[in-house]
Amino acid sequence: QMPGTARHDREMAIQAKRNLSKTTDPVERLRLQCLARGSAGIKGLCRVFRIMDDDNSRTLDFKEFVKGLHDYAMMIDKEEAQEIFQIFDKDGNGTIDFDEFLVTLRPPMSNARKEIIMQAFRKLDKSGDGVITIEDLRGVYNAKHHPKYQNGDWTEDQVFRAFLDNFDSPYDKDGKVTTEEFMNYYAGVSASIDTDVYFIVMMKNAWKL
Repeated sequence: QMPGTARHDREMAIQAKRNLSKTTDPVERLRLQCLARGSAGIKGLCRVFRIMDDDNSRTLDFKEFVKGLHDYAMMIDKEEAQEIFQIFDKDGNGTIDFDEFLVTLRPPMSNARKEIIMQAFRKLDKSGDGVITIEDLRGVYNAKHHPKYQNGDWTEDQVFRAFLDNFDSPYDKDGKVTTEEFMNYYAGVSASIDTDVYFIVMMKNAWKL
């Protein structure tokens, strides 16, 4: 089942709160405020933005950006928001794109961590097409051990779908997990783990690599 991340999550949240008082970099402050809510904090902010994106353009203008930060109860003043917005608005056209936002906000990871995450991804991506689907999981993951399958609540497919939803983009749950989505998920987890060695051991154990 899922790698035990609850403890890491708590440690990370405490650490993020501690670091908040030390940093002046506006993007880092936003990142830490998200991470203070656990590894899904960045996803949560994207979910808020998603709800506001009425025309499904997957982009936000400054007004929407500020409203989203406000709705998510982020402690950021107008000037700081302006500064952050400009960093994310790479081409200066007055809008920012969700995916770019996610990638920039994602905690940076060492190559060693990215490599082990990709090993796990490749193991799950049975067909090797760069996307993990229910079909892929049939070959690698046994749904019959899942308690909800055992008590008859869920079919095998529902077990797989719930598993994929862990990693899927919050605003676009389509039962397919891309490398990017898998990386985003583990960037959150990774932020709570200090050393590469420990992160790699955790991944190896979780995915039997």
